[in-house]
Amino acid sequence: MNLTTFIAFRHLRSPQKGSFSTLAGILAIAGLGIGIAALIITLSILEGFETTISEKIAGFDGHIRLQHFMDTPVPEETQILDSLLGTALGQTVIPFIQRPALLRRGSYAEGVIVEGLVVPDKKFGLTHIIVDGTLNLNPGSILIGKRLADNMSLQVGDKLALFDMESITGVSSGQRVKSFTITGLFHSGLLEYDRSIVYTSLKDAQHLFGMEKQISGLMLLFKNSALAGAAYSQLEEELDYPWYVMSWKDKHHVLFDWIRVQRWPILFIFGLIAFVGVVNIVSAMAMIIIEKIREIGIFTSLGFTPHAIRRIFLFEGTIIGAIGSLAGVLIALLLIWLQLRFQLISIPEDVYFMDRIPVAMNGWLTCLIGFAGLVASMLASLLPTIKAAKIHPAEALRYE
Repeated sequence: MNLTTFIAFRHLRSPQKGSFSTLAGILAIAGLGIGIAALIITLSILEGFETTISEKIAGFDGHIRLQHFMDTPVPEETQILDSLLGTALGQTVIPFIQRPALLRRGSYAEGVIVEGLVVPDKKFGLTHIIVDGTLNLNPGSILIGKRLADNMSLQVGDKLALFDMESITGVSSGQRVKSFTITGLFHSGLLEYDRSIVYTSLKDAQHLFGMEKQISGLMLLFKNSALAGAAYSQLEEELDYPWYVMSWKDKHHVLFDWIRVQRWPILFIFGLIAFVGVVNIVSAMAMIIIEKIREIGIFTSLGFTPHAIRRIFLFEGTIIGAIGSLAGVLIALLLIWLQLRFQLISIPEDVYFMDRIPVAMNGWLTCLIGFAGLVASMLASLLPTIKAAKIHPAEALRYE
């Protein structure tokens, strides 16, 4: 440890009674740490909220849906789609039927959207939201939302009837109706889906809606959103009319646009908290320099150059910034881990589509914020250190 480094550490842990240097350093570290922690936690919550919403919606709608432009049925086997989808990697292709229907149980009736599909062997989005029963869509079985079941006093094992809505309104001749047994209940937190979506097997849906060997389209599921984005661009470019390509973000663009709009004001507000912490370093360094003005005069008299004086106090600012940034990162990581592990903070599910505050850690962004705090601390220390280097020995020791 050279002399300037030793003096810098000595100033920050000054044993002198009544010294303000140590207290000023501690306050500056605390202010910067709180600001850094607040910014990291805010970013983690924003990232967690968008990720959770995206995963829930993709679990229902898939990452990409291919349908006829006029929403008319298409053949169950389409050579063009089969050859095109064969080039995409990492996707699960699920043929589906989506049609409106009337769900009836005794005197209770409710309009629903029927999703007829084949549950893939791989992990499916509905797997982790089943709260009662099973996900198996055997012939004659149906899966409904927990909210819909509560509204109609239904439970697993109950029987109900589905009516094709088009046949009821007289668009087609004769009413098409089929009886089902509830084999599972799901709960996602998305009110729109939990109250209006029901799932049956693809064969049952084809029979109910008179769509033998026909489907509404294809649902594509990917291991991650990055693969989905690349595949979406490829399909949109290569598929012509009458095919229509729609991603899960396109279908809910209003929600995702709202998330993006909210991100910047929130980051700006919490960024100001971190900025206040940086400003506190300027104040702390100025007060340390004022307290140590006599020592500055002595150092100058002993032959310390202005550059050496600047190095002493710049190193003090760097120490404060490093400890404050590290403390902020550690505090943020601890609070994020506690929320992930124990789900300490709950929120209204009807409003936010989830019952706990979601957090998602972005390691790269966390390191960037910590490094930015350190660099900002060094820059904030420059002005006070320049002033300190200009103090003349005679002025510093005038009243000694």
